Amino acid sequence: MIPRCVIFDVGRVLFDWDLRHLFAKLIADERELDWFVTNVVTPQWHFQHDAGRPLAAMVPERKAEFPGHAALIDAYATRFNETIPGPVPGSLELVERLDAADVPLFAITNFGHEFWEAFRPTQPVFDRFQDIIVSGTEKLMKPDPAIYALAIERFGIDPAGALFVDDVAANVAGAESVGIAGHRFVDAAALERDLVARAYLTGRA
Repeated sequence: MIPRCVIFDVGRVLFDWDLRHLFAKLIADERELDWFVTNVVTPQWHFQHDAGRPLAAMVPERKAEFPGHAALIDAYATRFNETIPGPVPGSLELVERLDAADVPLFAITNFGHEFWEAFRPTQPVFDRFQDIIVSGTEKLMKPDPAIYALAIERFGIDPAGALFVDDVAANVAGAESVGIAGHRFVDAAALERDLVARAYLTGRA
């Protein structure tokens, strides 16, 4: 059993994510963009893929509902990596420092299976992680306590020595419900202070 480890969320903790990053390239009018991401390709609709629903079911259904926006809906499926413009400032450096300090690293992410298969190979930082649980693959989503229970079993960790980092309060509470300590992510500087206080990292000289 691994006595101590850090478990990261991915979106908005390690990497920035927003549907607007893609669709702002494709929709010039700000009011039309607002309408589109509020009514057509919305976070709530997207979360179906995070929960395990395949794109082959979601996309044709949505195109039938909004036939005038078929090309934009196709772009969601084919250009999703463009909704992830880059890392959250400072976060990947913390991953590197934890890895250098021999702290075992894991992740639990609400991420569609197909989109993860396309995104994961583009980011070598994930090579530092021993295992990553992806909601769309497991068909379990945070903050369901079952996904954290799966992590404890599959990662082989002692929950009392684990820290879970997520930007969503409900997801942190889900981890805490199974005995894993939580950190509500705001920025890398605050996380660094907490990692030092919990003795996962030493302070900078």
